[in-house]
Amino acid sequence: MFPYVHIPLSPALHSWKSSGKFFTYKGLRIFYQDSVGVVGSPEIVFLLHGFLASSYDWYKIWEGLTLRFHRVIALDFLGFGFSDKPRPHHYFIFEQASIVEALLRHLELQNCRVNHLSHDYRNIVVQELLYRYKQNRSGRLTIKSLCLSNGSIFPETHRPLLLQKLLKDGGLLSPFLTRLMNFFVFSRGLTSIFGPYTRPSESELRDIWAGIRNNDRNFVIDSLLQYINQRKKFRRRWVGALASVTVPIHFIYGPLDPLNPYPEFLELYRKTLPRSTVSILDDHIRHYPQLEDPMDFLNLSEGLQTQLYIHQIPCFVSSQLLPSPPCNKSF
Repeated sequence: MFPYVHIPLSPALHSWKSSGKFFTYKGLRIFYQDSVGVVGSPEIVFLLHGFLASSYDWYKIWEGLTLRFHRVIALDFLGFGFSDKPRPHHYFIFEQASIVEALLRHLELQNCRVNHLSHDYRNIVVQELLYRYKQNRSGRLTIKSLCLSNGSIFPETHRPLLLQKLLKDGGLLSPFLTRLMNFFVFSRGLTSIFGPYTRPSESELRDIWAGIRNNDRNFVIDSLLQYINQRKKFRRRWVGALASVTVPIHFIYGPLDPLNPYPEFLELYRKTLPRSTVSILDDHIRHYPQLEDPMDFLNLSEGLQTQLYIHQIPCFVSSQLLPSPPCNKSF
């Protein structure tokens, strides 16, 4: 039996949980946030967090987004944050995409045009949503624009950490390794994917770890990591969907990212999606741009606003997104 340091929710994280809500998907409780922003704006943005994270990943830019959008929505995916973490369970990207669709139906927004902002492995969820959008297999979900940030799109340019490689293969070591993981192992691994000048504080690390330990999520990490194998298996489906759609797409890139290294990742991205726009952040930003440099992540749109409206190209916040008809659903 391995000892764990008990880490209670900080006041900020407790407030985040208290201000959120839950809905039920096939008997499972899914946590989400839904905030009213700019009055009179028609814009809705849906935020999709990355691996080992939760909706709390967006807290540094949440207020800024509410100044640009009418609705700002985020969820904790199944197995993450305050959502249920069933085990044993096969965590498939297809199911996570269906949860996004289910939440939009729950909020009666399925007929509205929604902007999606995603990070890390949730880029693949967006790719699956794009595939369904293109094939019209889910019915009424309408994607208005996309912004992707550092994360897994191409299996051939992804460089997982050693522990991720060991866990994703689901071998005999997996149960042992998941139980071996504690706060100190976790913090050392997570800090390595932040830039040298933008590493999280001790309190920030403890907040992220508290989300992982909630409902013993560290015991399902090996199951959650199966997305790496799924991405290889369904590469044609997901990369093809991203490359063939006509909705505006923008990419925000921290170039020091060890998981999606420069220049291999960016060269393949530009080759595969020549119509997508790209913003490259400062050269010391690694894998978590919204946490490492939240001001630039938001302010990127300010200087490009005029140019983007003239040329009608996409970016990652509302001033860079094309206006859409108002949604009749009121909050």
